[in-house]
Amino acid sequence: MANKKKRIMIVDDAQFTRTLLKNIINKCEYGEVVGEASNGEMAIEEYKKFKPDLVTMDLVMPKKGGIETIEELLKLDSDATIVVVSALGQEALVLEAAKKGAKDFIQKPFKEEQILEVIDRILMKGK
Repeated sequence: MANKKKRIMIVDDAQFTRTLLKNIINKCEYGEVVGEASNGEMAIEEYKKFKPDLVTMDLVMPKKGGIETIEELLKLDSDATIVVVSALGQEALVLEAAKKGAKDFIQKPFKEEQILEVIDRILMKGK
């Protein structure tokens, strides 16, 4: 198998969080960040453009929140793999995101090994 890195898109309204996630993901040998979005509307457009293997999704964003965006992405692509990255205190939203089809949840503030472990588990399953 050629060096086929998994394509990852980061959706978060905070530039700081996107940069942090990008730096962590780009360190792992099997994943690379192909797109970023700061709100749900942008996430839909970027998803169509990049067709990533995995999307990290913040839940609380301007214009269109994470729950709505998850629903739309899964309508667009029923195989979309979405991992919620959100702050403590968002339990109700996280549960709803899981019901809508999110595959996993990473709590902010996150640790590098948490991110890598979840991405590894989701992207490398069945390998």
